[in-house]
Amino acid sequence: MSRDTGPEREGGAEPGRELGFWMCTALVVGNTIGMGIFLLPASLAPYGFNALIGWGITAAGMIVLARVFVRLARTFPQADGPYAYLRSTLGEWPAFVALWCYWISCWVTNSALAVGVVGYLANAVPAFASVGPLALALGLLWLFVGANLLGVSAGGRVQVVTTALKLVPMVVVIALGCWLLLADPAAYARHPPAAPIEFGSMLAASTIALYAMLGVESAAVPAGRVRDAATTIPRATMVGTLLTAAVYVAVSGIAIALIPEAELAASQAPFADLLDRLLGAGSGRWLSVFVVVSGLGALNGWILLTGELTRTMASHEMLPQSLSRTNRLGAPAAGLLVTGLLATAMVLMNYSKSLVEGFTFLTLVVTAAALPMYLFCAIALVVLWKRGEHVASRDLLVLGLAGSAYSVFAFVGMGREPFLWGLALAAAGVPVYAWFRRR
Repeated sequence: MSRDTGPEREGGAEPGRELGFWMCTALVVGNTIGMGIFLLPASLAPYGFNALIGWGITAAGMIVLARVFVRLARTFPQADGPYAYLRSTLGEWPAFVALWCYWISCWVTNSALAVGVVGYLANAVPAFASVGPLALALGLLWLFVGANLLGVSAGGRVQVVTTALKLVPMVVVIALGCWLLLADPAAYARHPPAAPIEFGSMLAASTIALYAMLGVESAAVPAGRVRDAATTIPRATMVGTLLTAAVYVAVSGIAIALIPEAELAASQAPFADLLDRLLGAGSGRWLSVFVVVSGLGALNGWILLTGELTRTMASHEMLPQSLSRTNRLGAPAAGLLVTGLLATAMVLMNYSKSLVEGFTFLTLVVTAAALPMYLFCAIALVVLWKRGEHVASRDLLVLGLAGSAYSVFAFVGMGREPFLWGLALAAAGVPVYAWFRRR
């Protein structure tokens, strides 16, 4: 099979495996860089230089986890994603727990993205201000469900375009930061953060940064639809993760260094304020267009992943088998429609005054729901090492232990309450699993 993964080859993909290198890389970058990066510098501002150290810890940890998925993809090239990786190593029950929690986190993320992009859309396109926010959020959600019903390759092409566009403001900020470093180096020393360097602050900052780095597994989740998976998934995972980490650290560092700590912490649009500071007042207003593009790109990518994950789980009898059906274009139509309805319910909950607080907290717990899959996939490498069936088995042990250690570190950093809610989500899957096993 050819390993040419350029865009011009996407149409000639092996039947059922439409995703090539660029689409998979766009999934990793596009799903990881959502809307959080546009507010993240403000969230990290109180931690000063601890934030940059925290970013370093998070980036290193997520690169390790990306390597975990790379090794699993190479070891199981014919597998259809993380469920097959885990079932082959840890067994059916751990695989179900990890994927059940991750599945919930995916469709809740879709609802959060649909709601989050509405406010920015009204600012970017004033005509939308007259449309009710609830109708607009649901309209965006189902617009991208519809796009993905046209086939995996259609959703992948949308992802490539939106990912390229969302990187534009990041490149502008980094270029201006580098230019200022050459033209006026003293600018980076005028407002040094006052927060002292301490372990607790580094831990807290790294936990906040972790929310923005979820998604490095995006090329592995739809593995059954990836062309030349043993080569494409590892390449796309590492390129996407390294690019995302570099962009995040660069733009956060520039904002922290150039904007006074108190001003940055109070900012509602850190990137816009940074561009106003670098290019003059009013320069940051165009940024809202790219915020919308970034949010919509992430929404499209997570909808694609959620549909494929639902299809995979249903085909392995973890969900009703009817959800494994595809339409004539090869799209997991049943899975997309059902998860679209679940996300719709969460959007409606967001606009119900009595449930807003609960919904907001649930979106924070999404990270806790995603971590079991990271942890179990790292442990899977240790199991492979213990079996001794693979070359360079010591490398498997080191990588598995490092990935497990970082996953545990992330659990600890989130605190007790989100951890308990993560356990509750896992427990909610027990009766589902028992019912399907009984059948």
